Amino acid sequence: MNISLRLQVIFVLMLMITSMDAQEINKTYNSSQKQNMSAIVFMYHRFGESTYPSTNIRLEQFKRQLDYLEQKSFKVWPFSKIARYVLEGKNIPHKTVALTIDDAYISVYTKAFPLLKEKKYPFTVFVNTSAVGGKSINYVSWEQIREMRLHGGEFANHSLTHDVLLPCKDESKQKWQSRLKKEIEGAQEKLHEELGIHTNENPKLLSYPFGEYSQATAEFIKRLGYIGVTQTSGAIDLNSDLKALPRFAMSETFSDLDGFVLKLNTLALPIASLSPYEPLVKENNPPKLTLKLKYPMKRMNCFTSNGEGISIKWLSDLEAEVQASKTLNAPRDRYTCTAPSEDGKWFWYSHLWIIN
Repeated sequence: MNISLRLQVIFVLMLMITSMDAQEINKTYNSSQKQNMSAIVFMYHRFGESTYPSTNIRLEQFKRQLDYLEQKSFKVWPFSKIARYVLEGKNIPHKTVALTIDDAYISVYTKAFPLLKEKKYPFTVFVNTSAVGGKSINYVSWEQIREMRLHGGEFANHSLTHDVLLPCKDESKQKWQSRLKKEIEGAQEKLHEELGIHTNENPKLLSYPFGEYSQATAEFIKRLGYIGVTQTSGAIDLNSDLKALPRFAMSETFSDLDGFVLKLNTLALPIASLSPYEPLVKENNPPKLTLKLKYPMKRMNCFTSNGEGISIKWLSDLEAEVQASKTLNAPRDRYTCTAPSEDGKWFWYSHLWIIN
């Protein structure tokens, strides 16, 4: 079974097992604590391109998801609107969703756009600008982008060349910062040139290429005035980290409707602090993650990316140490922690690890 599917199955089983006693488990969550609702953001890459199953979603899967959002009266927002609410500290309405797409492959225009246009749903495409408007037929053109903008599409920064934004080995701090600024500001300038998106657009959004960032990367893009967007899973609320906003990745292997609905029913895990923030793992593998929660939550479970359970050591009612039993494999892994809420939803947090 695919590892992502195994992880999804585990979560569904957890839902079945604990749904009867979830209210008793987390009864400390009162109505005032739940007023800050979570927004759910989905991330896509390709549509109807079965040659790339790890990044593709089948059109029938995507259509079922859009139909469900319509049938259940979800509010579909541009991603920038959710980011702006977090930035301004405004409560996010119940049942708010954003649909985001990375890389601007041609199937965004030929396959996804007609379905989104039919529903009149806004969507956000993160563009690595050097790939657009060139000779490759695999990417959209600026003319197609301008057409999509007329029908709810917004377009944001995914770097100039889709290069890794982490510091490279033997790369000086000055050289790395110069490269990083060129990648980010160069893409923003191209978006301004082609679409009139200003370099001081507020909020300025940046989707990290490959979803990878370091603490230094996150702090650098913040100084440039950008909000960082990752590929780690989880919901967004007013306490979410604006340097690393999460999204649920969609692909063929875990885009069935049950899994989609499960993710729609998630809330941001109420984390007061965590350590380490740094995703890079250079030693001490497997890494230890310490989470301090805002409220007691004893029925929390954590997993690695392949669905293996992680032992949790509770230091107090609010503080937990999470550490896998086995060495994490390169290039990336995640610790994902969930807990049932009193209303049948799931608190969810995913922490990225990049193994050097």
